[in-house]
Amino acid sequence: MPAPISKTRRERGSGVFEALRDMAISYQLKPGERLSEIELAQRLGVSRTPVREALTRLVNDGFLLPATRGFVRRPLDVQETLDLYEARVAIESACLSLAIARATDEEIAQAKAYLAASQKAAPDTPVEQLVELDEGFHLRVADMARNQELRRMLGVLNERIRFIRWIDMENVGRSATQKEHLQILKALQARDEAAAQEALKSHIGLRKEQIVEAIAKGLARIYLPPDVVG
Repeated sequence: MPAPISKTRRERGSGVFEALRDMAISYQLKPGERLSEIELAQRLGVSRTPVREALTRLVNDGFLLPATRGFVRRPLDVQETLDLYEARVAIESACLSLAIARATDEEIAQAKAYLAASQKAAPDTPVEQLVELDEGFHLRVADMARNQELRRMLGVLNERIRFIRWIDMENVGRSATQKEHLQILKALQARDEAAAQEALKSHIGLRKEQIVEAIAKGLARIYLPPDVVG
């Protein structure tokens, strides 16, 4: 029987995983980059063991690909991004359907309050925080569905597409997003399945040309100096 993992080791491993996951989400680990356990361990000030464990988890979560003697950051790929958005539509659609059947009036009122509070975000709020607010609304709908597996899958998908969503939020703007959230919530409150699903799919679906544009802007953000991108 394997020896139990100490609390200190668990906490250290969790911290390493979160740091590397954040680096993957923001593409500090560049598309197609071959990753060195030694360099990452030195960068984070830890041993290679928690780094190797974290990289393996990031393969399972879809951020990395296994390679000969190491790991590679997945590229920014149009078809893969389309697949991720289709998966998001499917999962959120299922969550919304269950929420219509299961949500309490109190939960819907709390979601309304969350929307009202998020509308007060300052115009100069960083796009990363705006996307976090947007995710928060969708996760509240998922919570109303009372299905932990769907909630977990949505959380992983959010992380996989977060970088593209930062780019897309800059293109779409905050006011349009807020109006669409309100449409979804009003339909949910009315228990109108057809209207809710139509509003949701209109809100979260991205066409191929939008994804191509977002990836092009994302690659410029990754590789070009900020003054050139701006």
